[in-house]
Amino acid sequence: MAELAPFFLLFLTLFLSASSTTSSSPVQDPELVVQDVHRSINASRRNLAYLSCGTGNPIDDCWRCDPNWERNRQRLADCAIGFGKDAIGGRNGRIYVVSDSGDDDPVNPRPGTLRHAVIQDEPLWIIFKRDMVIQLKQELVMNSFKTIDGRGASVHIAGGPCITIHYVSNIIIHGIHIHDCKQGGNANIRDSPGHEGWWTVSDGDGVSIFGGTHIWVDHCSLSNCRDGLIDAIHGSTAITLSNNYMTHHDKVMLLGHSDSYTQDKNMQVTIAFNHFGEGLVQRMPRCRHGYFHVVNNDYTHWEMYAIGGSASPTINSQGNRFLAPDKRFSKEVTKHEDAPENEWRSWNWRSEGDMFLNGAYFRQSGAAASSSYARASSLSARPSSLVGSITTTAGALNCRKGSRC
Repeated sequence: MAELAPFFLLFLTLFLSASSTTSSSPVQDPELVVQDVHRSINASRRNLAYLSCGTGNPIDDCWRCDPNWERNRQRLADCAIGFGKDAIGGRNGRIYVVSDSGDDDPVNPRPGTLRHAVIQDEPLWIIFKRDMVIQLKQELVMNSFKTIDGRGASVHIAGGPCITIHYVSNIIIHGIHIHDCKQGGNANIRDSPGHEGWWTVSDGDGVSIFGGTHIWVDHCSLSNCRDGLIDAIHGSTAITLSNNYMTHHDKVMLLGHSDSYTQDKNMQVTIAFNHFGEGLVQRMPRCRHGYFHVVNNDYTHWEMYAIGGSASPTINSQGNRFLAPDKRFSKEVTKHEDAPENEWRSWNWRSEGDMFLNGAYFRQSGAAASSSYARASSLSARPSSLVGSITTTAGALNCRKGSRC
């Protein structure tokens, strides 16, 4: 039994660090966020020798070692890190099993469908009875305190409008494929059991976060949507985007509505352990106004640039691996948008511990004020040399009951 003690110590440490700091405030003290996650990462590092499945990825090492994950699904909610770490989703609610991939009535959804599940007023942990492809007729407008958990099935939301998180909070989206998303709108859509409303034309994002707080998107595979794969605008904050695999898309990720929309100055987003893969062009992410921690991601493809922004965002890039394309004039990781150099050179953009391959380079700017970067720090980076192993299973996982994911 003694040899199992470190195993239990790890999970106890991760549980306490995740559950002891729950906050209703969407704007967090970044110093406390860093301290919490630093403890989690150190716990993972100390116990790697005892965990045959340990990778040093603190999110995965929190739950993936458990062969009984299927009986302990809601434990996942204790494993988030970064600015979205307090997103509990449907942790305190009942399990809702989606059994019907069709019958997508945007106004009167039938019980058993994904749309019926996400509009309920109560917290729900939503899972899937079997493999399914869900083609929505209109945007999937979510209510607060919901988890969409695709583990144990191959679940695709594809071929129609996709997920909208509109002025709600505490959403977890985990383990699903989101692709080929289209525009919707000019239609009535129900967003709760007691309310339906008229929605104008949507952008066609994979995941659209509009005024959303405490949001965590983890281990999803996203590609080929009409607009962005994941966009967060209009005062959204307290967001973590982690362990996702993104491919075959132009404008990957927009964080911040417009240069004139100054309410986005409170936006805090963690982008961690993702793989930005083949067929991507730009915006990984494109940032405005707020604070963005880009940490331990693997950038293997871009055509124009990887990280860009305007309106003086603070971007803290740490421990990423950047592999530049072969094109001579596309080696720069960064793009300072819509401003002359005498303006953007004061924007706080920092690269620390990043790995640059095939001629990649990061154009730093700003005075490197420590207080500014503290607000854009949400976890301690692992060395960039470990990015390959940390991100090797990015995207939707092939989880089967009774065995480790």
